[in-house]
Amino acid sequence: MKEDKTLKCVECGEEFVFSASEQEFYEEKGFTNEPRRCPACRQARKQRMGTANDRPQREMFDAVCAECGKETKVPFRPSMDRPVYCRECFNARKGN
Repeated sequence: MKEDKTLKCVECGEEFVFSASEQEFYEEKGFTNEPRRCPACRQARKQRMGTANDRPQREMFDAVCAECGKETKVPFRPSMDRPVYCRECFNARKGN
């Protein structure tokens, strides 16, 4: 049975309660670390960071896969001295 824990916020230094129900929620989601910020600092950080929709899109570059020859897009500017792989070929090579 989980019990409430008192933690100290790394941002503001205030103590906050990490409730038993929050602990169960974290466990269900597969989170292994306890929160480091109090709810107010977490909310403020989310607002500063913005949502994924607020962030600028990452620039993508056209490339041709060195393995299968398929046209693909990659999040870096390809250089001629290193091979570039499509997602499928990259994942297949990573498994080796």
